[in-house]
Amino acid sequence: MTADHPARAAGPAEATTTDEQIGLLVGGTEVARYVLDPALDARHGPRPYLHPVRTLAGTVVTDALPADHVWHLGASLAVQDVNGTNLWGGRTYVRDVGYTWRDDHGRIAHVGDVERSPDRYAHDLRWRDPAGRTLLSERRHLTVSAATQGAWRLDLDSALTAPADREVRLGSPATNGRPGGAGYGGFFWRAAADGEPTVFTADAAGEETVNGSAVPWLALTGTGPGGGAYTLVFAGLGPGDRWFVRTGTYPGVCVAFAFDRPAVVPAGETRHGRYRVWVADGTLDRGRVANLVAAVPDGR
Repeated sequence: MTADHPARAAGPAEATTTDEQIGLLVGGTEVARYVLDPALDARHGPRPYLHPVRTLAGTVVTDALPADHVWHLGASLAVQDVNGTNLWGGRTYVRDVGYTWRDDHGRIAHVGDVERSPDRYAHDLRWRDPAGRTLLSERRHLTVSAATQGAWRLDLDSALTAPADREVRLGSPATNGRPGGAGYGGFFWRAAADGEPTVFTADAAGEETVNGSAVPWLALTGTGPGGGAYTLVFAGLGPGDRWFVRTGTYPGVCVAFAFDRPAVVPAGETRHGRYRVWVADGTLDRGRVANLVAAVPDGR
């Protein structure tokens, strides 16, 4: 039981899809697997996700289906309130009530390949409500590549398009009345850490300081389940986005779309996002992190 979701879902999983996985390679080494069609209970927010993600030396840096928040699925795009549909999983935060189990869970569904190669995958998706109606259409590209200092980089590009006849509102527990900086929902990375990790930016450190900030990059250092030290560096905030960060209750970092106010995709228009994560072995300091980010043009 945690502050962000007071209870995990109960009951048997409802297998509905194939769990097809795509391996992504850097220099012949598999660094990530991408699950296209997870066979999950609807209450867990079924959606494509990356897990396991590994450093080049093999340390696992993502967690999926953890006991504390079983709907956390490695690295994924997920939003708790999309025009009233829960695409995050777990309980929905209801204003003046709190977290409540509701029959409001939708699914982010893979609908077709666009491109597939050892280091790149692209596909089309539909963000659907509980009745299967399309809330948003998405084209998503994932690319992995070698970086400097024993690291590799994930680039995830997403284009979310609203239907021509209506706008789409993206919300969070914070925009629905929850206090305490709980504005999660967007590109979310549930890390795997033995003990509490450390989080820092170019000029600040610690969960309380960096949560809700809008700095260009944020780093998390930790120790994987097998004992290997690693560093994750995140970049890619868009206009209005904020960093949602947890290290105490669980290790997680999110490019939050609706941290303190709803985000709106106007009817027929497209919300573009480019999210970058550097995955490095060892514990990098601020200088080495800054060098990683600076090595990429437009390394925001």
